[in-house]
Amino acid sequence: MKDGHNLPVADIAAAIDHTVLKADATKAEIVQLCEEAKRHGFATVCINPGWVRLASELLADSKVGVTTVIGFPLGATTTFAKAAETRDAIANGATEVDMVLNIGLLKSGDDEGVKRDVAGVVGAAGGQAVVKVILETGLLTDEEKVRACLICKEAGADYVKTSTGFGKGGATAADIALMRRTVGPEMGVKASGGVRDQATARLMLASGATRIGASASVAIVSGGTGEGY
Repeated sequence: MKDGHNLPVADIAAAIDHTVLKADATKAEIVQLCEEAKRHGFATVCINPGWVRLASELLADSKVGVTTVIGFPLGATTTFAKAAETRDAIANGATEVDMVLNIGLLKSGDDEGVKRDVAGVVGAAGGQAVVKVILETGLLTDEEKVRACLICKEAGADYVKTSTGFGKGGATAADIALMRRTVGPEMGVKASGGVRDQATARLMLASGATRIGASASVAIVSGGTGEGY
């Protein structure tokens, strides 16, 4: 793993999912998001499902991928709905899907139910899209974070991710390090929620993150400080 503290800015950019998930995002904002992603070399744009087709068309001539969210932001929809949402997103051009874990099932001790839920999305993705699972770490104990990570790994997910950005808390270096220790080197770990400057982005990468979700992406790569997700 590279030392996040000493990474070139271009490598930081290549680890960022440039994000707009607010309910009132306009078409013009999505167009701008895609233009910024191409200009700065971000990994993907991360948008709500209704914008996937537009973003896919706008990014067709680039290396930037399209991430969308599934069962967002609560994770409490049925597995059938999450799977259907995943298939629809991929049909519209999504290359990565960030699903929200069923937090209530996890807290109820139904690990098999959580595993079936994640596996349902992995199966629906069918290898056509990277699957990241949002744990919403701000609502979990450390023991629950570990259980969630192991469940996601067993279910075949590609990444575990900290937060929706709409819940309690956000990414912390301690959580990233815990998640990395739990899943080992083969899975991705995404830090999201509250990463708004380059120093924080570097800390997350140094702690074990391989992807960052941020709406302040331009500020991060330019050395400023942004607001939002």
